[in-house]
Amino acid sequence: MKKLLAIALTLASFGLLGSSEASAATSAVTFETASASAAPQWQNRNRRNRSYRSRVRTYQTSRIVRYGRRTYRETYQVRALPNGRTQTTLISRVRIA
Repeated sequence: MKKLLAIALTLASFGLLGSSEASAATSAVTFETASASAAPQWQNRNRRNRSYRSRVRTYQTSRIVRYGRRTYRETYQVRALPNGRTQTTLISRVRIA
C-alpha cells in the first residue's frame, strides 16, 4: 500500500513539474513581448533602505586616563561601521592636573 501511494505521488509530482515548466515558458514569452513594446521602467524599491544600510556614524567621545603620575583627557573620534564594528582615532590628548 505504501509503495503504491509513493508511486502515485511521484507520478503526480512529475505531472506538476511538467505543467509548471510549460507555464514558465509561456510567461517568459509574454514578458519578452511586453517588455519589448513598453518603455523600460526603473524600480527603486530599496532606495531608502540602501542609503541607511551603508551609512557610517561618526561621533566624538573622551575619557580620563592615567599614565604613571600624569592624568590626561583623551578625545577620540569613533566611527560606527554598518557591520557593527567600530574604528577609533585619537584626536587630542590634554594633560590635566
